[in-house]
Amino acid sequence: MNFVFAEPMKLLAKYYIIEDADIGENTIIRDFVNIHGCKIGKDCKIAPFVDIQKGVFIGNRCKIEPFAFIPTGVTIEDDVFIGQHVCFMNDKTPKAYDPTWKPIPTLVKKGASIGAGAIIICGVTIGEGSLVGAGAVVTKDVPPNTVVVGNPAEFLREVK
Repeated sequence: MNFVFAEPMKLLAKYYIIEDADIGENTIIRDFVNIHGCKIGKDCKIAPFVDIQKGVFIGNRCKIEPFAFIPTGVTIEDDVFIGQHVCFMNDKTPKAYDPTWKPIPTLVKKGASIGAGAIIICGVTIGEGSLVGAGAVVTKDVPPNTVVVGNPAEFLREVK
């Protein structure tokens, strides 16, 4: 396990895989996580059964709930909440093998919250302070300070 972290990171896990990760101080990591080649800021909480892949950037004070999947190409700014079972995609036409494959980037802006079970299709930006409702399927950009719900996710109201 090759990882770099600022003391005192709180590795509250007995079973985990952490490889080539840069993890900020006071970040708490629980059991059964897979963290590879990414950067996680300070004061974050990473729950059990989270998978964070190579090249992902997670800002400070983020909370990632159980079973979230965050693949290569995703950037998450500060103060973001990612609910249980949230799944990000990084390819619109996945194939078993494609030597020319490149991830399609996705950006989650500061203070956004993504509800449990949401699916985030790659190539979108989730705006600052916005809220993605539980189970939503985000297929296009979410404006700042708005609530989106449904499949596909549509504007519901402004954040109050």
